[in-house]
Amino acid sequence: MSRPDRSGGSRRSGTRWGWGPSAIGKKLAPPQLEKKLTATFLISALLIVVAGATPTAENAREIVAESQKRTDAKSQRYEGLLQVFDAKGKVADKRWTFERLGAHGQSKSVLRFTVPAEVKGVALLVVNHPDRASDQWMWTPALERDRRIALQDRSTRFFGTDFSFEDLEERDVDQFDYTLAGDDAVDGAPCWKIQSTPKQTKSSQYTRSLVWIRKDNYALARIENFVKDEIVRRLAYSDIRNIQGIWTARQLEMADLRRGSRTRLTLDKLEYNVPLKDDDFTLQAIRRQ
Repeated sequence: MSRPDRSGGSRRSGTRWGWGPSAIGKKLAPPQLEKKLTATFLISALLIVVAGATPTAENAREIVAESQKRTDAKSQRYEGLLQVFDAKGKVADKRWTFERLGAHGQSKSVLRFTVPAEVKGVALLVVNHPDRASDQWMWTPALERDRRIALQDRSTRFFGTDFSFEDLEERDVDQFDYTLAGDDAVDGAPCWKIQSTPKQTKSSQYTRSLVWIRKDNYALARIENFVKDEIVRRLAYSDIRNIQGIWTARQLEMADLRRGSRTRLTLDKLEYNVPLKDDDFTLQAIRRQ
């Protein structure tokens, strides 16, 4: 395609935007019409660039919110097998039961050890809040004593596992700020990689976290927790299945990278929307059981 220059000659111009004499007829466009066409297609090109731009922080939050939304359930119950592997490969087995009631950010949960005998009956009550850290109480039947878990103790290991007390809290979408860190794959599944940073109202041992969310079903695939620039804990989700319409990881493995140990949690007899009572999620209730 050619068009006249000011000297009366002609110069070559690209046709990939579909504009020029072939688009408007055999006659050359008048100067005013040419200006309008040029402006129109510049706007079109800009829209194409914007449409293909890197997703913003708002998009990152929407992805996390959608992931949380897809796990909505009135209640949840499972039996868990915990296998604790130390740095030398030695394995210690524990079992607990877990029950949860309520919406994200405002839920209550109770986990209680059933095996081995030395920890049987030990229970943790977690009351989650949408705008701050959870409240936690631990009941130890052998001592007939309960204690509130202070914020400064949330980074400690929970009864010999590689989960800290904070890791047993619920990660609610409103407690973090988000930035999209690109695309990645976990176990062959395409994922969004998102950085989450605790808000000032969220007390946390972690400076930031990287969260991988699968693009096919919005299920969590991995979380890496940092203290400053050091990865200290990595949580991997696997054996993801559709259970009662909710994509759920049947196996979680928490690695403590400082200690060189890891704990694998396998979920058995998992059910959603089971009948549970609010009265069962109190300090008085965990003392009775």
